[in-house]
Amino acid sequence: MKKCQVVLKSGRRSCSTSSSMITNVRYGECQKNHAANIGGYAVDGCREFMASDAEGTTGALTCAACGCHRNFHRREVETEVACEYT
Repeated sequence: MKKCQVVLKSGRRSCSTSSSMITNVRYGECQKNHAANIGGYAVDGCREFMASDAEGTTGALTCAACGCHRNFHRREVETEVACEYT
């Protein structure tokens, strides 16, 4: 039995035999424009999302470093597809 592992950054891929898919989501730097109301562009420099509270609470969606909502941080999705060929 041979196994192959394919890591995809974007897009979808399927196998004709049995396969399993693992999706990892990571939130990167904050992209909130703090100077939008005065017509400028300024970001705070927050490098990575860190949840303020435990998973499942409302604080889990707020960044402990910059105070912004998780939606302002760049979302990175990594999908792993493991195919098994016989």
